[in-house]
Amino acid sequence: MKRLFRLKRDQKGAAALEFALAAPVLILFIVGIVQCGVLLMANNGLDNAVGEGARYATIFPQPTEAQITQLMTDRRFGLDPTKIAGPTYATGQTGGSNYVDITMSYTVTPDFIFFTLPPMTLTETRRAFVHFDD
Repeated sequence: MKRLFRLKRDQKGAAALEFALAAPVLILFIVGIVQCGVLLMANNGLDNAVGEGARYATIFPQPTEAQITQLMTDRRFGLDPTKIAGPTYATGQTGGSNYVDITMSYTVTPDFIFFTLPPMTLTETRRAFVHFDD
């Protein structure tokens, strides 16, 4: 009986056991925060590239699609070129004004060490009002 009371008071190894139980959850939480950061950086890089392309499309004389695409490629940050789809261009007219819609997509696959989520596709579209050469 005396030995049983002595085991109850023995705290050796309790901290190691608590850490062993909490560490996987803590690591998963930290990796999750990093993956959210990767997703936000990809979204911001995509937003910046498409925004710069739309701004560039509005100058006169109007640049070609190849020139706009090159500028967007130069202005992207944090994006893997192999995961970029586009850009695509769609022209039209609304309210008597000409426009070009520029759309670009980027695929991100969140990786949480223990498991990988399905790929997510981020898409950004900007409308730029332009003057078409007649």
